[in-house]
Amino acid sequence: MADDGLVNVSAMPLVSILIPAYNHERFVQRCLDSVLEDAYPAKELIIIDDGSTDSTGERIADWVAQHSGDLPIEYVRRSNRGIAATLNELAARARGEFLRLGASDDYLLPGGLDAQVHYLLSHSYKRAVIGDSIVVDQNGKKMYDSGMCDLHGADKRLYSSDEGIRRAVISQWAIGGPVALIRKNALDTVDRWSEGLRIDDWDFFLRLAACDALGFIDVSVCAYRLHGANLSKTRHTATRIVNLTESRYVALRRANLFEGTDRTLIKAQAHFISAKISFLQRRIWSVALHMVAYLSLILVSRLRLSSSHPFLEQM
Repeated sequence: MADDGLVNVSAMPLVSILIPAYNHERFVQRCLDSVLEDAYPAKELIIIDDGSTDSTGERIADWVAQHSGDLPIEYVRRSNRGIAATLNELAARARGEFLRLGASDDYLLPGGLDAQVHYLLSHSYKRAVIGDSIVVDQNGKKMYDSGMCDLHGADKRLYSSDEGIRRAVISQWAIGGPVALIRKNALDTVDRWSEGLRIDDWDFFLRLAACDALGFIDVSVCAYRLHGANLSKTRHTATRIVNLTESRYVALRRANLFEGTDRTLIKAQAHFISAKISFLQRRIWSVALHMVAYLSLILVSRLRLSSSHPFLEQM
């Protein structure tokens, strides 16, 4: 990016690293340290403590006091408003051309920012790019080399085309951890995060995929930490039902953004989610009905897909 090993920081796009923090006193320092460890120089850090009830806020304040001279930092503490509202506020405070989403229990991997910035600079029609992650446990020990493949069972070949990305985001949500770099002006195109949702990321990326605005690089850009308090990994039945009900609502709400096979796929996904809800509620006949509807729609979508794009059907 510069000759003779020198970096012209003023010529590089500013990246705003956005960290929503909540009750991660054990992990937040590693998250913040990783921002400094990444060598990309044109960056600012914006952190909001979303009403933590543990010592997360104090640990952030201590870190900010120690590193305030190392990079521009803005730190806000306030009462709890939820993840979507916090992301929207973080984005509103950002000055960067690009927004790097973070999470206070995960951490960035060196080189990830540079790789993602280069992708968006060379793909001007893309509004965001996602990468892969490694997966670590609560002690930082690596569990998996690929969050997408090893944790979520994704087929990365799908992410090589816009059609494949749409299929992957609809049918096999495999985005684990803070792996996205977004153009700030993309939020003018697809709106911001939907406040009121508990698990907001699928809704956001569905909107990006629907307009072919999402790209992918096969680079591990963060470490996704699995621990007992992961919201999306809970085993509590009532909480799982609430989360699944929200996901079904998102699928039905966003179906109108897609056309043809993609719309059929997202309607199938809504039935699959309904079957999961019915199973947790022990309504076996309802499970059967939704699975019949799901499989019927999947068959229709595959027949349409194989007739128009046989190479995608083989993936």
